[in-house]
Amino acid sequence: MRTTDIRYIVLHCSATRSTQDYSPEALEHDHRGRGFRGIGYHYYVRRSGEVIPCRPLDQIGAHVRGYNACSWGVCYEGGLDSAGRPADTRTPKQRASLLRLLRQLKGYAPQAHILGHRDLSPDRNGDGRITSEEWLKSCPCLEAETEYRTLNDL
Repeated sequence: MRTTDIRYIVLHCSATRSTQDYSPEALEHDHRGRGFRGIGYHYYVRRSGEVIPCRPLDQIGAHVRGYNACSWGVCYEGGLDSAGRPADTRTPKQRASLLRLLRQLKGYAPQAHILGHRDLSPDRNGDGRITSEEWLKSCPCLEAETEYRTLNDL
């Protein structure tokens, strides 16, 4: 994959409870269990703010069907509240790390648009917009395009 091929930087959540630790090893185990050759994302951001490189940027990810060849995937640990409901559970350290990482990735591929996994759901009613009724899943459990608008406008 060349950086010029990248149209999207897709934000994901691990869909784990904010009270649950989800290690990179557990993530890899789960992705291998789904038939992937390892973690499907390019980066994983722990609640501590630690950024874990997963797939090299020149390698196609396995994170959003139909868009893997033109996107990089970034996943943050969490996305569900303590009761298991979708929620923006990012810690302040995750927020800071995600912003730095997304800024860095935009530097490599300035044409790429940052959005959430749910924003690539099919437009079932054909109106040109993806609304919450059309989401295949809630991931990343936040309004990624709104949150990172200033990076998208660069």
